[in-house]
Amino acid sequence: MPYIGEFLGTMLLILLGDGVVANVLLNRSGFKGAGPVQITFAWGLAVLLPVCIFGASSGAHFNPALTIAFAVGGMFPWSMVFGYCVAQMAGAFCGAVLMWLLFADHFDATEDPLLKRACFCTSPSIPNRPRNFLSEIIGTFVLMFAILGLSQVNGMVGAQGNILVFCIIVSIGMSLGGLTGYAINPARDLGPRLAHWVLPMKNKADSNWGYGVVTLFGPIIGALIGMGLFKIIPWAPLTF
Repeated sequence: MPYIGEFLGTMLLILLGDGVVANVLLNRSGFKGAGPVQITFAWGLAVLLPVCIFGASSGAHFNPALTIAFAVGGMFPWSMVFGYCVAQMAGAFCGAVLMWLLFADHFDATEDPLLKRACFCTSPSIPNRPRNFLSEIIGTFVLMFAILGLSQVNGMVGAQGNILVFCIIVSIGMSLGGLTGYAINPARDLGPRLAHWVLPMKNKADSNWGYGVVTLFGPIIGALIGMGLFKIIPWAPLTF
């Protein structure tokens, strides 16, 4: 069940997350032009819903960078890391395919190939590989460290903790999202990028696989730094 939860949760995350981008960017969509505020809040909700559904069954990672960092920190068994990462990548791919099926007519009505690609995967507003890496590292560091930090707050479990995960995603997007699209998750970017590469779309741009290095290693490095810092801070014991 944990692997199924990671697959289905990541599929739902990408269906809703990439779906809002398509809703805002593609021609003849009823929400076209709604803007980055709608996208940012919808991505937060796209994380919140599967976290609520699958948190108890899988831990709701939906992110290989988090899974690897949890394993490095001794909070997750290494024996399950590969299966989780495969499930997350597969779920992200399937979620992107479902999004494309729903918006296929709107993709056909949109001529700009870069807008089409943006519905699947991220790209920097200003290509600068070192700063793009730094943006993904810092964004994922904030995600990892904030999630771990919730464990230091009395009573911050269940619904309260889930709502704060939504707040973390929205905060990162609102503050840092304009730089690289804040992938902060290798599955979120590379699974849909693969879908963009294989799906039959007219007037399609290349899938910019070279940038995939940023969205693969940047989040992993950021998550590991977040875990490392959390581990070395001498936290005071919780009191209840």
